[in-house]
Amino acid sequence: MRTLIRKLVLGTASLLALSIAGTTRPGLAAPEGGGAIVQTLYYTLLATMQNGGRLGVSGRYAQLAPVIRRIFDLPLMTRLSLGPAWGTLGDAQKQQMIESFGRYVSATYAERFDSYHGQRLEVTSQEPAPAGVIVRSRIIKANGEPVEVDYLMHGNGGAWRISDIYLDGSISEVATRRSEFSSIIRSQGIGGLIVALNRKADMLTGTAARAY
Repeated sequence: MRTLIRKLVLGTASLLALSIAGTTRPGLAAPEGGGAIVQTLYYTLLATMQNGGRLGVSGRYAQLAPVIRRIFDLPLMTRLSLGPAWGTLGDAQKQQMIESFGRYVSATYAERFDSYHGQRLEVTSQEPAPAGVIVRSRIIKANGEPVEVDYLMHGNGGAWRISDIYLDGSISEVATRRSEFSSIIRSQGIGGLIVALNRKADMLTGTAARAY
């Protein structure tokens, strides 16, 4: 299972895949600040996993995509994932890139969060960081093995947003995407990256490329 989670961090799917569910039940107090945002994500993931078979991948995508758009800072994550290439884009192409990146992230969550087998997730603490706050959490797998997952949060428009995710406190999703995307940009250009992300989202969910 750790191998699968690490694979998702390395770009073939989302960092959090397959092992995450909220331990705080709806109706109980959620952690304050950035921790509350992370808990909101897990409420949604848990519900999606518990109803995964009935919803199907397109139904899971429909539930997850709005939440991901709301609590992930997709423009910032897209810009950081592209690195210097971001500065070469016009406004229209930047928007296309943000949309394709968001569709890809949402589709990956929808494809991977398909069932629930008793996994638990605990938001354990939050602490100040130079770029905002770090929310620390712990995934408890069905066999009891813990996996540490941390979220870098920053303020955006008066709300906390997720700007990066770390596995075991060190593997940055944004840094991993940047390495992966730079290779595609070198060989296919920005247009090729946009097409590749939309194609992957379409393949996973059957949604149209402009649906996000």
